[in-house]
Amino acid sequence: MRYCVGVMLFFLFLLQVMAFVTRAAVTPQGQALTVVLATQQSDQATPDTPAPWPSNSTTSAPAKKITAYTLPPDLYRKARDLGRFRFRFNLIDFFYGVFVLWVILRWRFGPTFRDWAEGVSRNRLVQAAIYAPLLILTINILTLPSDIYENSVERKYGLSVQGWSSWFWDWTKGQFLLVVLGIVLVSILYAVIRSSARRWWFYFWLVSLPIAVALVFLQPLVVDPMFHKFEPLQQKDPELTASLERMVQRAGQNIPPERMFWMGAGEKTTELNAYVTGIGASKRIVVWDNTIAKMNTAQIVYVAGHEMGHYVLNHIWKGLAFAAVFLFVLFYLGFRTIGWFLRRWGKDWGIRGVEDWASLPALLLLLSVYSFIANPINSAMSRHFEHQADQYGLEVTHGLTPDSGQIAAQSFQILGEVDLSDPEPNSIDVLMFYSHPPIPDRIRFALTYDPWAKGEQPELVK
Repeated sequence: MRYCVGVMLFFLFLLQVMAFVTRAAVTPQGQALTVVLATQQSDQATPDTPAPWPSNSTTSAPAKKITAYTLPPDLYRKARDLGRFRFRFNLIDFFYGVFVLWVILRWRFGPTFRDWAEGVSRNRLVQAAIYAPLLILTINILTLPSDIYENSVERKYGLSVQGWSSWFWDWTKGQFLLVVLGIVLVSILYAVIRSSARRWWFYFWLVSLPIAVALVFLQPLVVDPMFHKFEPLQQKDPELTASLERMVQRAGQNIPPERMFWMGAGEKTTELNAYVTGIGASKRIVVWDNTIAKMNTAQIVYVAGHEMGHYVLNHIWKGLAFAAVFLFVLFYLGFRTIGWFLRRWGKDWGIRGVEDWASLPALLLLLSVYSFIANPINSAMSRHFEHQADQYGLEVTHGLTPDSGQIAAQSFQILGEVDLSDPEPNSIDVLMFYSHPPIPDRIRFALTYDPWAKGEQPELVK
């Protein structure tokens, strides 16, 4: 799911959490990966007696030895062009989102929707159930051209193969989810604003934290099945399932086969991914059908080992803690500036005060700007976590596969080729928007990280 500035306060909040706990394609521009796995210790096979990896029936490992990230001339041009497009699009999309919020304020959509809601009922929950959907859908309809354009470019470059009717149906389901959650969160936000004019930002921050955990738990159970088909991985690829179990045991965990799933992504995208997701009873490993078709077993196990690293290294909780601190600052800045903002322009926009439903677009505008300014910090933290997970994947598969560094490099090479990862990304783009290290850097690290050759102990897998 792409970041869309100003959709609603919920989405701004959800963005920060999802930056660390939501699945996405493992391209440099992709969001961070979902990282929760099971916690029980395994008493089965030991890491000292690895079995050889079986080969996938559908593919074989690349014959070419990887020494650096390289692309043939046609793919190189496409990857460079796509990288430049994404950088420009991220910048333009932010300013377009701000423009949409300004239009909503300037044309007084908020006061109009507020008057409609207050005219229907005096009950605050009923008013929220009217106001929030009207505002959310207005913002999303006005930003729909941006979404359509982005998807058309993805289709042009062959990354998206989803038909437009299916794409619009997914968009509609997304709006439904946003409306339902928006009603809840907008109700809570304005309830705390009206109960405490000076501490509403703090109270809303406190309420947001358990909601974030609940959303992480519910996503694989409720949200993901609305958009993709899932089947037990053991039925689709029993050999891969067994190989993943050995890697899980090497990590000292116990992920049973019934929590490993195949996902049918190929009907919508050509990109590759394997990830872990959920908390508690919802945690699971997911492998996309595209990944099984393009990678061999050892390469997929490395990708899964990377994901295991997120869990073992507690990135899920560290990410939530970082997001909590970020939101604390974000909401405080919103509180400190919304009063001045409304005193300066609120009368012209028909907004009665912070407690007015109509103030939400103004608050969203401020929070969008602050969140964008802080994006390099969020991206840097995410890249740090992803680098650690790369290292963990190398360590946890060492001894399980011959030349685990080469296997990892092959995995990144395939990801780069299929997902058209930019071989020479703009440094500002990396700073602002990359949640993962660039593919060339990841391959370079995979090929040079070898503490065993120096007689040293690995840092993360003892």
